Amino acid sequence: MRKTLGILFLLMWTTVLFAQEITVTGKVTSASDGSPIPGVSVVEKGTTNGTITNVDGNYSLTLQEGATMVFSFIGMRTVEVVADQSTINVRMEEEVTGLDEVVVVGYGVQKKSVVTAAISSVSSEDLEKTTPSRIEDVLKGKVSGVQITQSSGQPGSDSKVRIRGVGTINNSEPLYIVDGMAVDGGIDFLNPTDIESVEVLKDAASAAVYGTRAANGVILITTKSGKSGDARINYDFSYGWQNPWKKRSVLNAREYMVIMNESLLNDGNAPRYTQEEIANVGEGTDWQDETFNYDAPVQNHQISVSGGNDRATYFVSFGYFNQEGIVGGNYDRSNYKRYSIRTNNTYNVFEADRWFLNNLKVGVNAGYSRIKSSGIETNSEYGSVLGSALAFNPTIPVYSTNPEQVLADHPTAVTDDQGRVYSIPPSGFQEIANPVAMLDAPTGSQGNSDKFVSSFWGELDVVEGLKFKSSYGVDLAFWGNDGYTFEHFLATQGKDFTRSHVYSNMHRGFKWQLENTLTYSKSFNGIHNLTVLLGQSAQEYKLRELYGDDYDLLENNPDKAVIDYAIADRDDERVAGGTGGFSSETLASYFGRVDYNFNEKYMFQATVRRDGSSHFGSDNKWAVFPSFSVGWNVTNESFLDGRPGWFTYLKLRASWGKNGNERIGNFAYTSLMNGNQNYYFGSGDYSAMQYGASPARIANPDLKWEESEQIDIGFDSRFFDSALIFGFDYFKKTTDGMLMDQPIPAYVGKGAPIANAGEMENSGLEFELTYNGRVGDFKYTVSGNASYLQNELIDMGNESGEQIYQSAGATGVGDFVKGKNGEVFPYFYGYKVGGILQNEAEAAEYNETYGQNAKPGDVRFLDINKR
Repeated sequence: MRKTLGILFLLMWTTVLFAQEITVTGKVTSASDGSPIPGVSVVEKGTTNGTITNVDGNYSLTLQEGATMVFSFIGMRTVEVVADQSTINVRMEEEVTGLDEVVVVGYGVQKKSVVTAAISSVSSEDLEKTTPSRIEDVLKGKVSGVQITQSSGQPGSDSKVRIRGVGTINNSEPLYIVDGMAVDGGIDFLNPTDIESVEVLKDAASAAVYGTRAANGVILITTKSGKSGDARINYDFSYGWQNPWKKRSVLNAREYMVIMNESLLNDGNAPRYTQEEIANVGEGTDWQDETFNYDAPVQNHQISVSGGNDRATYFVSFGYFNQEGIVGGNYDRSNYKRYSIRTNNTYNVFEADRWFLNNLKVGVNAGYSRIKSSGIETNSEYGSVLGSALAFNPTIPVYSTNPEQVLADHPTAVTDDQGRVYSIPPSGFQEIANPVAMLDAPTGSQGNSDKFVSSFWGELDVVEGLKFKSSYGVDLAFWGNDGYTFEHFLATQGKDFTRSHVYSNMHRGFKWQLENTLTYSKSFNGIHNLTVLLGQSAQEYKLRELYGDDYDLLENNPDKAVIDYAIADRDDERVAGGTGGFSSETLASYFGRVDYNFNEKYMFQATVRRDGSSHFGSDNKWAVFPSFSVGWNVTNESFLDGRPGWFTYLKLRASWGKNGNERIGNFAYTSLMNGNQNYYFGSGDYSAMQYGASPARIANPDLKWEESEQIDIGFDSRFFDSALIFGFDYFKKTTDGMLMDQPIPAYVGKGAPIANAGEMENSGLEFELTYNGRVGDFKYTVSGNASYLQNELIDMGNESGEQIYQSAGATGVGDFVKGKNGEVFPYFYGYKVGGILQNEAEAAEYNETYGQNAKPGDVRFLDINKR
């Protein structure tokens, strides 16, 4: 009996034992290209039981069922998989450390560890943390030395991007390169979700390979591409609400009455409001609340499909963005919609096992966007919607309390969809009107834009280490605006529209770019690493424009607000552009670059580019822009082998270079002719008009490129196994020969010539700090940056050394935006205020000292220069 039980127990144990073991087979491949990886270690976690993959990446391992399999290989990320089935295929991704990461540079990529120039990078991971409406917003607060200022709060409005300050009086916008294509006319066509990375080339050395327009920095944008593997479908969605972050503090109705009475009494006049009226008026109308569109929605949708194999990869996406304005959005007066489509495909045409012409790849990156937008007047204090919301009388209600009288006096006074008549301003408010009525007025304006940007390329491996790449890119854009105004009354000054009006404008821009490059990369003995780049680039941009408007529409119907529906006299028509609205500009370039590093310890880079532009005459059409940079990876030195464990990495770098700027109009070096300079000869019956023409401006055949010279000294450091990253840069940039209009006497009778005059200097410090932490499986990143910039206009380029750029004489402010030698450009100019004159004695003393006619309650201005 005991013997029988023992045999049964043994059989049961053996059965359980065998049930716990499993043999797993499979294949390990690379996630990037699908190729098999031989020599991968496959181990049962916590044991010595393991194997390695063969030359085809296959493996077989017997282990406990449910155990964890650990796949590891040098340079690849470790993968852990639970052994719960007999076949497990694994895809391994490259293990990229911070120093092994590559950044996009002009016409290529470089490892971070050997970059010698000032380049900042923003990855797709950074972009996914926010939902920006435009690409400029992606860089806000993420890159030191880059200042981004939104031009207005209008939905879809662009931003001014300044890399290391205002570099010139002329045009300080950076150059944008999207997938190798130089893009003009803004980059709002890009869907930020489609972007893989953004690199900012800040110093002259990094930007010199784009010499022609790189004086103000270069922003390289790389869009996403497909990867080998199964198809992946991603859907991104966000929905939010917008509100004004603050309101301006203005007077309510009671406070307004008190102040108006005080103002009248101080001027010796009788008060306007009685004490009873003041006591009973209440808070009045809060025009800001009435104007703002609270909880204005903003939404973003994007769906993408990507994948491929060793023969082809693909990435296709569709995006939709819709933003409603917080001022006028609820009246369909301030909105922005963008539809975008992108397809990025790469094809491996052939791959052969031979010493020459062994691989050919071709690809296409194509993007299309359609934008529809409407907007109100922005950044205006004179009669705009916001200006009126701040300045309009708070004692007046939104709707008139006496609509019959308003319509009797002004039959076209604005009404809402329920027939209620909006209040009109009392006398003395000039162009200030009811802001709600302005939003609901019978006017409309619709902007539209269609943009197609694409690049087609092919890359051929000529021999080992030598690649030839050719690309052809196009930028085709159509944009315009259609609008109408029906008869209506808002205010007596500038807002009494007695005739209906319709207008339309259309523009078409086409740019092509052809580039060819040869790149040779070779490592000698594993320590001498050399890369040589030679290239050629040519591009042309053509623009056609057409404008038209007319008056007296047959019907006040927005659907019929087109020029052909207007019946005004022909003398009232306005048409411009047509076949005459045409311009063309061309650019040709040759460039070269040499990169060398010794064992990733000592680095050197030299670049030269020669550009020829149609903007300049034959004597100065071409210019050369050189640069060089050096770097030293100090921690790669043997004398630092015994450094503390917390000291991970240190690289010193320095650069010098020249960049150019040619952003002026066509034929500025010569004098074009103006027509319609007609004159009547003779008198009476013998009088006859002779058609004439005259030079439009004074020619300047010596006009040449504006040049910017820059030095940069910096270092990159890492601590605690790259958990803490710190970077520093010092730069100094001098722009000489700025392209500017020159003052001429009025009696010359021609336009002012453009000349190379003036000098500007920017210098500063940049700091970037990042900490990457981890608590268990929770990862976090804290980063920050700071910049110090000193801008100085060295030479204004004229005899006085001063130039006025903005004035406001009607308000008594006078000239308040100026440029002046020795000052920041531009700067605000005005009198400093030292308080309010409290009584007659203070006013009398002030008037006697400075010869003024001030009264109590007036502002006291400070005498800074004691004249």
